[in-house]
Amino acid sequence: MSTRQRVAAQAAAFPNPISAARTMAGLSHPDRIEDPVISWVQGIRTALGMTASVWLLLSYPLSGGRQSFVLGKLAELLIGCAIVVATGVLAVTVCILMARPPLRRAYVGRLAGPLTALAAPALGAGAVWLMVAALSGDIVSPSDLGAHDITFGLFGTFLGTMITGLLVFLLFAAAAVVCALVLVAAALFTLAAAVYGLNGCFRMGDVHELLPALLSPLLVWSLFGFQLFDGPDVAAPPLVLYTFMLGGPLSVTALSLWEIRRLRTRHGLTLGSLFGR
Repeated sequence: MSTRQRVAAQAAAFPNPISAARTMAGLSHPDRIEDPVISWVQGIRTALGMTASVWLLLSYPLSGGRQSFVLGKLAELLIGCAIVVATGVLAVTVCILMARPPLRRAYVGRLAGPLTALAAPALGAGAVWLMVAALSGDIVSPSDLGAHDITFGLFGTFLGTMITGLLVFLLFAAAAVVCALVLVAAALFTLAAAVYGLNGCFRMGDVHELLPALLSPLLVWSLFGFQLFDGPDVAAPPLVLYTFMLGGPLSVTALSLWEIRRLRTRHGLTLGSLFGR
């Protein structure tokens, strides 16, 4: 095996943060009804939305700076996650309280998926905070170790201090590289877990397949209101801007209504079945 092949094999052995995030926040339980047509249409709608967003960003200048744009998108992501979590908790609580006893127990047993999806970004954010604290020296700093002669005086005071300083420097340099790599992986994992969780309504569909279709319109219209309050991202003409802003909520709402109808006609899932009526 060549050196390049060994390096590639070693790199492939490291866990992929994006795949790990998709496993925790994006995948569903095997018993859930998965309609390939619904998944295909949702994928087409997502691709068209991303294409429209890229076209808008390339065609018109940003209203603010790049930093303001990135921070605004991160804020939208956090707000969207908060909306889905709050409404999802409320919806699941209502389902559990109003469902008939056998179905109520089933819903409680399916909470592992949503809880895992919720824990993923929290776990990633905790790892990011820990790595930042380690890199900034808040956990342990070179001065904490460099103040002690780790040679125990075998080489004298001067030489022992030099050896201690060199070893501490090498140790912290290696630790800084590891922490920086873990920080990048944790940041990617956190971002991917939040995106996968938001797109999948934090696996609320594991409890019942209708919940994502019911929650998605509330999410997109809430984000639409936030965008109206926060102001446009690009300096586009009003007709283009508001057509683009309304396109997302309207398309998601229409897709959700179609999904609810298809789940009813093809799979017998209705609001009555949601409560076991």
